Amino acid sequence: MTELPPRKRVRDAELMRALAHPLRAALLYYLSAIGPRTASECAEAVDSSASNCSWHLRQLAQFGLVERTDGTDGRERPWRATQVGLELGELDSDPAVRGAQLAVVGTTLAHEQLLTQRFLDTTDQLDPEWRAAGSLSSYALTVTADELKNLVEAVDALIRPYVSPIRTDAPAAARHVHVGFRAFPRIEADGKPSQR
Repeated sequence: MTELPPRKRVRDAELMRALAHPLRAALLYYLSAIGPRTASECAEAVDSSASNCSWHLRQLAQFGLVERTDGTDGRERPWRATQVGLELGELDSDPAVRGAQLAVVGTTLAHEQLLTQRFLDTTDQLDPEWRAAGSLSSYALTVTADELKNLVEAVDALIRPYVSPIRTDAPAAARHVHVGFRAFPRIEADGKPSQR
């Protein structure tokens, strides 16, 4: 297998604050999942106006996260995501950077909740094979920190070849699918990690 393109490592607090904006995040997620689209197509997908989306796409372009690409009709040029994933890294010791990281994570979790709710609201409209193929799974594991790190890396290695901008051999029956994955120590109501 050829080496997969790396994620963009994001360490700049200003960029993270831009990514924490719900509409900008939605636009970036949409373009990353679906591929090049015009501002009008983006507006319909994210429930905004074309002019608003166009302005926010230009903001994302200033950070190098999206760019214009050639269109098919020559009138309106679509936008495309330039990255195949973003990586925030460990929480920073600088409170400003850490706050920006947490804001991005909060926006990401809200977007995942929105996509999950949309799926649940429309399951009866899906083809039975797609309804059966979907999964909302939760696991309680007992692992060491090294085992958890290795597990996360193994899951990532399984998933990344299917990431929309990376995969070039998708069969005609393929659809865009959202996969969210979280792995972290369980923290109880008292704010302390669970103990064995």
